[in-house]
Amino acid sequence: MATKRALKAVLIDLSGTLHVEDTAVPGAQEALNRLRQASVAVKFVTNTTKECKRNLLARLISLNFDIKEHEIFTSLTAARSLVEQRQLRPLLLVEDSALEDFSGMEISEPNAVVIGLAPDHFNYHTMNEAFRLLLDGAPLIAIHKARYYKRKDGLALGPGPFVTGLEYAADCQATVVGKPQGTFFLEALRDMDCCAEEALMIGDDARDDVGGAQNTGMLGILVRTGKYRLGDEGKINPPPYLTCDSFPQAVDHILQHLTCN
Repeated sequence: MATKRALKAVLIDLSGTLHVEDTAVPGAQEALNRLRQASVAVKFVTNTTKECKRNLLARLISLNFDIKEHEIFTSLTAARSLVEQRQLRPLLLVEDSALEDFSGMEISEPNAVVIGLAPDHFNYHTMNEAFRLLLDGAPLIAIHKARYYKRKDGLALGPGPFVTGLEYAADCQATVVGKPQGTFFLEALRDMDCCAEEALMIGDDARDDVGGAQNTGMLGILVRTGKYRLGDEGKINPPPYLTCDSFPQAVDHILQHLTCN
């Protein structure tokens, strides 16, 4: 394990790392406050597509987390940027509560499919509409392809299986914009005045959080909360820089073993 690495920035996953739905990970708020006292920049990076950034921020504030809106970088933001760059009119397969982050976009006569986690819209009619657009040559943009995520009642399917189903049926390949794509992590770091080798990612998803970040040159800490399952640390190569029980322990390690200049 490397030690005394000059650390300038910490990227932190939200769901499963700081909270699960409306319940905070024990000690996470106090640990975040301790981390902020060190001389590192902090940003929160999330693949959540269940709600817009405004609602997500309200949820976090209600859980007593000291977080500002500009500190949150979401895959919804990355997806919107890509759609605007390509001047597309998307069929949006996202939850209604996330549509606010796409407000003002032209969506009539869609010529692209943008898919996130949308349990209320993953029905035959809507999926078939997306399938037909893809057959006509529309690009498929996956906000992310997570296999599953953690809810209060247990693990639940993520958008990944539905994206893969559309890829298979339409014989196409999705463009993925969220974690674990390296471009997502690097874009999150862009305004933080540091390179990947000076940053660290904390998350509960070995592949999407830790593996994706480490592939860019960052360090990755895997926490055993949220969607973590026994043995997850062995599913990526290289393995996580560190695996620990929870976010507070990750912060303890950063403050004790990594130089924060």
